Amino acid sequence: MESWLYLGIAVIFEIAVAISAGNAKGFTHLWWTIATLVSGAIATYFLSLALLVFDVGIGYSIWTSVAGVGIVILGAMFFGERLTMKKTYGIILVIGGVIGLRLSGAA
Repeated sequence: MESWLYLGIAVIFEIAVAISAGNAKGFTHLWWTIATLVSGAIATYFLSLALLVFDVGIGYSIWTSVAGVGIVILGAMFFGERLTMKKTYGIILVIGGVIGLRLSGAA
């Protein structure tokens, strides 16, 4: 069960990586650049802990998929990005894929 906690923490920090990297503007803003690198290191650390239990393909797929959905949703909520029907349909497909991976016996 703690492998899921580690994976959840990794997802949160991966979302922080994307937000920080977007604000780093090609690594020209020092503090956003530092936030990007630190968040990336923390995300990778917790992913590596989760992968002690998960198969690499399953853990990595869930990590990137859930983080991607989170980034799209936060972009729509806080950064003025549009959440279209096509994006919503994509999110539903990704969530279905994650559920399918979970049901496959992942951790």
